[in-house]
Amino acid sequence: MPDLLAYSVRILPGLLLIGACFALARAARDPLLRILTLIFGFILIRDAMTPLGFWRLGAAAGVPWLRFTDQAGILLLFGLGTVALTAAVLKLDSGLRSLVRWGRFTPIALAWGIGGGVLAAAPALLLSLPTPLAARGGAVAVTLLPVLLAFSLAGNLAEEVLFRGFLQGRLEQHAGAVRAALLSALLFAACHAFLASTVTDVGWPLLAFTLYEGLICAFLRVRSGVIAAALAHGTAIFLLASALV
Repeated sequence: MPDLLAYSVRILPGLLLIGACFALARAARDPLLRILTLIFGFILIRDAMTPLGFWRLGAAAGVPWLRFTDQAGILLLFGLGTVALTAAVLKLDSGLRSLVRWGRFTPIALAWGIGGGVLAAAPALLLSLPTPLAARGGAVAVTLLPVLLAFSLAGNLAEEVLFRGFLQGRLEQHAGAVRAALLSALLFAACHAFLASTVTDVGWPLLAFTLYEGLICAFLRVRSGVIAAALAHGTAIFLLASALV
């Protein structure tokens, strides 16, 4: 709990400013400013996890790796919190809600989503095999895996709603589907620049991975909707963070 309190104190001033910006932007007919404001808020919430040890990122032989805290309660709180915040935004802002093309939760969409996640994680997992596990984050307790899976799916659902729901949906109104998907993926990767170069020293491997993952999720959104994209994103993060390979 002291760690969570320190985290809350760290992000509160920034969240208050971002919340004020969002409130002032509510009157704008174009939702783009609100979308960008929410993305800034998400980046703050995500990147502030790093200095407090809620997750660790690194690169071994040019291949990125990540590990989350082994405190199951914190992972569950973060997962539930991001779902609750996402649900609140969707409920309160009909303009943003109308931009999200969810797609249908069918076996085909499920297969596309999981397959996309495996495809996104595969290069990093395969390239990391020659590196000892201890040099790329270490082992993860088997008992933590169900919680880690739930956290990966919940946390990355919020990110996909932002980038593939709100942002890509808005971009499609003024650009073709392919151009909107490319912009969504590029902006998604660009929003990891501070995490890669300032918050951590992972550098270009993180940007390369997020661009590749972003392209997969963006085109899954075009084909099958946000649900498939969120499944792909959550699956990829779980595979990378679980040390199963």
